[in-house]
Amino acid sequence: MDFQFDETQTEVTALAARVLGKEREPADTWRALADAGLLALALPAELGGDGLGVAEVALVLTELGRVASPSPALASLAFGVLPVTALGGPDQRSALLPPVAAGDSVLTAALNEPSAPFTTRPATVAESAGDWRLSGVKVGVPFAAEATRILTPASLPGGTGVFLVDPRADGVTLTPTRTSSGTPDYTMTLDSVTVTDADLLNGHGPGESIATLHRFALAGAVAFGDGLLAGALALTTEHVGEREQFGRPLAAFQAVAQQIADVYVASRTVQLAARSAVWRLAAGLDADAELDIAAYWLAEEAPAALAVCHHLHGGIGVDETYPLHRFSSAVKDLGRTLGGASYRLAGLGELVAG
Repeated sequence: MDFQFDETQTEVTALAARVLGKEREPADTWRALADAGLLALALPAELGGDGLGVAEVALVLTELGRVASPSPALASLAFGVLPVTALGGPDQRSALLPPVAAGDSVLTAALNEPSAPFTTRPATVAESAGDWRLSGVKVGVPFAAEATRILTPASLPGGTGVFLVDPRADGVTLTPTRTSSGTPDYTMTLDSVTVTDADLLNGHGPGESIATLHRFALAGAVAFGDGLLAGALALTTEHVGEREQFGRPLAAFQAVAQQIADVYVASRTVQLAARSAVWRLAAGLDADAELDIAAYWLAEEAPAALAVCHHLHGGIGVDETYPLHRFSSAVKDLGRTLGGASYRLAGLGELVAG
C-alpha cells in the first residue's frame, strides 16, 4: 500500500483547500466548487469531466470536512455521482451528471430505512406492473427536496435494485426531519411510485448495484469524517496554544497536552482507516472490511474526540459564533447516517465471521 498522493491528487487537494479557504455561504461554496472543476472530477471525459474516481473525490470531501462545510457535496458526489458513473447507462449519465458538475443540480441517496441503516435487504419493494411501483419508507435522506434524483434501493422479485426516483413524482412524500447541523434532511415515503426500467441502475451481478452504492457512500462518509476530525483538532490545537491561564498557554499544562494527544491519536487512526479503505476501493480491490473498519472507528472515536475539543475550549466551545459547533454537529449527523458505533461493530463482526 502506498498512501502518498500522486501529482494529480496533490493538485486536487491544494485546489480544494484554496477554494474552501474563503468563508462563503453554502450555496456560494457549491458554486465555487463547480467553477473550480472540483465537481467534475469523476465524470467521464466525454461528459466534460476528468475521468478520475473515488480517490480524488475523497480528497475533496476531506477538505470540505476540514472546514465543516454544510454543502451538498457528500450527498451529490459520494451518494450520487460516483454510483451513477459506475452503474448508470449512457443516457442516465449524460442526463444527470453534467448538471451536478456545473453546480446546477444535486443528487442524493436513500441509504437508510427505519431501524435499518445501509440495509442490504430493503423493506421498500418494487412491484412489476408493466412499469415498476415503489412502496416503502426511507429515513435520513439528505437534500432530498433539493435533489434532481434520489438513488433508492428496493427489493425486487428475486433480488434488489437501485432506482432513480424523482422527489417530485406522484406518490412521493418528503417530511423534513431535524439534524444537529441544520442541513436539509427528510423522511421519504413512497406510495406506489411509478418508475420505469430507464430509472433502474444496472449492476453486473445479483446485489451489485446496492453494494456499489454502499461502498461509495461509506468511502465518502469516512473521508468527510476524516476531515471533520482533522479540522476540529487544528482548531483546538490553535486555541490551547494561544489561550493563557496563570501566565502560561493551556498547552503547557500536562493534563491539556494529554487530552489533545488523545484527539490527535483518534484523528490519525480515522485518517489511516479512511485512506486505506479508499485506496483499496480505488485500486479495484475488495474494500468491504476496510470500509466497515473505517466507519466503525469514525462512529466510535469522533464523538468522544469532539467532546474533548469542546471541553478544552471552555465556554467559547459552545458559542454559536465560534466554528467548533459546526464540526461536532456534523460528526453527530454523520454518525447517525452510518448507524452508530454498535451497529457498525456488529456488521464488521458478521463480515469477519463470514
